[in-house]
Order: sequence, then C-alpha cells, then structure tokens
Amino acid sequence: MLRSSSVLVWILASVVALGPLSTDMYLPVLPRLVDALAAPMEQIQATLSVFFAGFAVAQLVYGPLADRYGRKPILLGGLGLFTLATVGCAMADNIEQLISFRFLQALGACAGPVIGRTIVRDIYGPQDAAKMLSMIGTIMALAPALAPILGGFMALWFSWPSIFWFLAGYGVLSLFLISYKVPESLTDAHRQSIQPRAIFNNFATLLRSRQYLGYTLTCSFTFCGLFSFLSGSSFVLIDYFKVAEQHYGFFFAIIVLGYMSGTYTAQRIGAQLGIATMLSRASTLTLSAGLAMAIPAWLGWHSLYWLIGCQFLFMAGVGAVMPQAMAGALAPFGHMAGTASSLLGFIQAGLAALVGVIVGHLHDGTPVTMVSSIALMGLLGWLSFRTLVRPSATQPGN
Repeated sequence: MLRSSSVLVWILASVVALGPLSTDMYLPVLPRLVDALAAPMEQIQATLSVFFAGFAVAQLVYGPLADRYGRKPILLGGLGLFTLATVGCAMADNIEQLISFRFLQALGACAGPVIGRTIVRDIYGPQDAAKMLSMIGTIMALAPALAPILGGFMALWFSWPSIFWFLAGYGVLSLFLISYKVPESLTDAHRQSIQPRAIFNNFATLLRSRQYLGYTLTCSFTFCGLFSFLSGSSFVLIDYFKVAEQHYGFFFAIIVLGYMSGTYTAQRIGAQLGIATMLSRASTLTLSAGLAMAIPAWLGWHSLYWLIGCQFLFMAGVGAVMPQAMAGALAPFGHMAGTASSLLGFIQAGLAALVGVIVGHLHDGTPVTMVSSIALMGLLGWLSFRTLVRPSATQPGN
C-alpha cells in the first residue's frame, strides 16, 4: 500500500524540489537586485553559488544523521531551518544579509533532496528506484517550470521579497505534509553509527567504488551544465537579449519541458534499455547539444531561439541522466543509502558552486561564457560515463 501511494510520490517530489524552487523562482529578479541592493553582478550571482556551497556542506551531515536517527526527524529539522532562513532572506536589506541567509536556507533545503531520494531507495528498493526517481523528476519539474513565471510576475506586481515570503509558506506546508503523511522508512537493522570513524569508513568505501564514482561524476557534471544555465541565463536573456523580467519565466518553462521530456522518456523505457544504455545515449545528447550551442557563439553568432532550442535538448539529456545515474550510484548501498545519497549530493553541489563562481566572474556581457561552460560540462559528464562506469558490471538494470 505504501509503495503505491500517489500522495507519497507527490509529497516526496515536493521536498526534492526545494533546491530548484529556491533558485529558479528568483532568477528573473537577479538583474534587478543589482540596483535594489546596490551590489555588483558578481555579488548578486554569489547568492546562487553560496546556496550551492551550503547545499554541499549540509549533504555530508544529513545522510549520516538520517542513517542513524531516521529519515523523518532529520527531514523535519531541515525543513524548519529552511523556513526560518527564508523569512530572513525576505527581510534582508543588503547583499551581505541576503548572502548569509541564503547559505542558511541551503543548509535546510538540502534535507529535501538528500532524504527524499533516500526514502525512495528505502521504500522502492534498487529495482524500482530508477523508475520512481524518474517519475518524481517529472512531477517536480512542474515547480521550476512555473516558478520563474510566478517569480517574474510577483516581482512586477509586488517586490522581490515577496518571492521569499512565498517560499517560506511552501516550507510551512511541507512541514505539515511530512509530519502527517510520510512514514519513517528506516528499519532498525539499517541504522548506522555516527562515530566519525564509521562515517569516514563509509565515505571511503563509496569513493573506492569505481561504479559509484562514475555514476556520481556523470550526474554531477551534467547537473553543472544545468547550473551554468541557471547562473548566467537571467543576465544573458534579460540584459543581452532584452527579454522582459515577466517573460523570462516562459523561456525557462521551455527549458524545463525539455527536462520533463527526458525524465518521462527514462521512466518509460529506462527499465527496458538498462541504466548503462540509457546513460550512454543521454550523455551523448547533452554533449551534442552543448557543442551545438557553443560553436556558433564562439564564431560570434548569437541567437536567442537557437540557444533556447539547444538548451531544451541539453535539458532532455539532463532529465534522463540524473535519475538513472542517482539510482545506479545508490543501488549497491542500501545499508547506507543516506550516506551514499549525501556524498553524491556533496560532490554535485560543490562542483556546481565552483562552476557558478567561474561563470559569474568570467561573464563578459555575451552568452559565450555560459554556453562554453555548458558544453564543457556536457563533455566532462560524457567522459565520466565512458571512462569510469563499467556497463558490464553487476548493477540493477544493466
């Protein structure tokens, strides 16, 4: 009965979406914050990078704690911190305060995806986890598809703090739903020690696994391609291509539809093809789309609609890669799924934060820096799969 609950799937999707919602909803107002907070573009962009830095740090804490004390209490604690920090973001009146509260917001928000993925692994097991993560990815993509549209109009009708007040309300609703609708999924037999040595040994075991590292880096570099777009798109679309703030979200929604098409395809045919074959095709798509976007830009030709079309295809690859790679990484480690999920998230968010800083500092007012980063991340994701993941290894779905 628990496995077939559509309510449970939607709730898990909503908390896994905390990270994307916390970034995507305020993307349309990033250029506006330059004037509103009297801060340079690099500092405004840092509100994105510091979020992912906090996301990375907290990953290493939530997984081991969830493996020891249970999924539900740790998730509730993270949601509480997210809600309080989001109120702080709404009340910030300078860039230093906003950056500080964004870091705290990230510490709370990352409980959603880390523990949400872990609950999926607990309940559905290694055989069905890839399918369910793809399904959750399709559902949760509705939120970032609508978030920039809503954020753009909220900033137009009200002011930029209204976006964070909305997210604080989302946090309160999530606390209620997790409290009353989600069961504890950790069994006593799988509870792990939180002694530093035990945690270190678990991390070392994961990093010694070529499969785990390969799946994790494939997932992480692919996500960094997405984050390159998040970091630069509002400045490229609004400042360079002169897209109105309230219209930015519609272009972003097209991109999210690409992601949804990828997750839906993976959900429908991933089990038939196997994780390795699915990842091979999807990583090739991200590489090809990234190069198709970057090469014209390197030659000095910039087109908004070509960029959006290529990014649509890149995101279709992202949507297929990420759930499959996550499932492949977690599959052999059911006894420490929380720790495996947290290390994957740490590597993914840490690399994304670094990429975001680089994109912000190298931005030259044109799309070149952004699309070059997207193409490079597509290449690194493709290489990670080709060189580290062994398609013939014993792995569910391979």
